[in-house]
Amino acid sequence: MGSCLHWSLEKEQSLETNMSAPHESQQIGLTPEQQVSQWALKYRGATVEDLDPPPAFSTPPTSPISHALISAFERDYTHLTVISTQNKALLGYISVPHLRSLLDTGKIRESDTVEKAMTKFERRGRKYKVITMETPLEELEAFFEGLGDEGHKQEFAVVTDQDRRFVLGVATREDLEKFVKSRPA
Repeated sequence: MGSCLHWSLEKEQSLETNMSAPHESQQIGLTPEQQVSQWALKYRGATVEDLDPPPAFSTPPTSPISHALISAFERDYTHLTVISTQNKALLGYISVPHLRSLLDTGKIRESDTVEKAMTKFERRGRKYKVITMETPLEELEAFFEGLGDEGHKQEFAVVTDQDRRFVLGVATREDLEKFVKSRPA
């Protein structure tokens, strides 16, 4: 399947618009359970592993933003995970389109550390949906659409082992779309 975290100017400009608009596969008037059932028919038992997600690229929070941007561009990624240098714990992520916006408005500089611009994962008071290689694709799409997460749509999913000890990869909406287009009907 190839890399799923492609960065382009067109995607960067349309990211905000696409996140707020209803997904084309989401049908109005269906309950969340009915919607997931519809997606199950579309994916026919496939799991995240079938997307063949590329390995996640992680950066420490102390790394300069310029290094993170270069790493993202070299890999054609739109998101990088941020991990602790002490224990490799997942701390959060950085979004390249968001970084570019912050740089353009002067809110951050390329010499600033990633920690200044990263989105931190909230550890307390919030239950996280664990996405593993065995997660069915209909559950991944439900996660992207915000079903079961108080309606918060997600841009991407960090794929981990069941115990969330290791980051195995990153999956995006684009991965799902490519997967569906590549499968015979």
